[in-house]
Amino acid sequence: MEFLADYAGFLIRLLSIALIILLILSVVASGKSKQRKGGNLTISKLNEGYQAMKSELSKQLFDKKTLKQQQKALKKQKKEEQKQKVDQEEKKRIYVIDFDGDMKASAVQSMREEITAILSVATAKDEVVVRLESPGGVVHGYGLAASQLQRIKDKGVPLTVTVDKVAASGGYMMACVADKIVAAPFAILGSIGVVAQVPNIHRLLERNTIDVELHTAGKYKRTLTMLGENTDEGREKFKQDLEDTHELFKRFVSTNRPVLDIETIATGETWYGSEAVENKLADSVMTSDAYLEQFYADYDVLQVSYRETKGLTERIGLGVFSALEQKATKWLSKAIHHRGF
Repeated sequence: MEFLADYAGFLIRLLSIALIILLILSVVASGKSKQRKGGNLTISKLNEGYQAMKSELSKQLFDKKTLKQQQKALKKQKKEEQKQKVDQEEKKRIYVIDFDGDMKASAVQSMREEITAILSVATAKDEVVVRLESPGGVVHGYGLAASQLQRIKDKGVPLTVTVDKVAASGGYMMACVADKIVAAPFAILGSIGVVAQVPNIHRLLERNTIDVELHTAGKYKRTLTMLGENTDEGREKFKQDLEDTHELFKRFVSTNRPVLDIETIATGETWYGSEAVENKLADSVMTSDAYLEQFYADYDVLQVSYRETKGLTERIGLGVFSALEQKATKWLSKAIHHRGF
């Protein structure tokens, strides 16, 4: 108990200091808070990183004579390209963007900017590759994310989605928009279903003589609640809403991938890469690295990423809480070791 009291006091002091610092920073930055946040668009040529690694490894593996021959062959190749007058403006480009999805599909905020930038210059001869990782989340968030990918299709630019780990539920809603889906052997795809969970503590409140009043206008404004007493009618309406959403999901997937037997696949089940190909959920089994590597020699492979500029309060606030977390963890480790826990 003494240890817990010491630990609680330590945390309270740390949190108090953090809150004071954040309050001061928020006052200082309040004059700038109404300004629209900007962001930074970064373009990285993946070919250059690949060639640099290849060159460095060659230096370690081959003798000077072999290296000289390789350099000579490379120069010869460049001269031939110059003779052929390869027009860089006509050269196919591969644009790569990453989407790492959470429950709210928060990454869509950056992806929409990346897509806007790409579509300002991309043509039908180019290709957009989305390295997608997501287990799914809220319907409206992933609906918007899928709609952003649809912009690429509407512009007539080929779209490929690669999945190294998981594209399930809302993640697969995004993936199915692509012209081509490439999945790693053990990537998880599918989960074409809808789920909702609502905890209810009405009986607990009732036992403690706590009343909760909920007033609505509209018969089905609230079907199930966390605090009030739920009815069978409300449950049935809630379930019907889930079924309607599932039907909408199925139609969306079926429209974008008509090769699927949607009634067989849309059970909420998932499949690994090779199984996903057999069930028409994906088109080929390959990692994103292997897919992109085949373009490095002949095309410009450009990674496009957009990051919002964080405000002063947010940047320092995150730094403060990170430092506090590290200090607390270090202190706790020492305390436990000292007391023999």
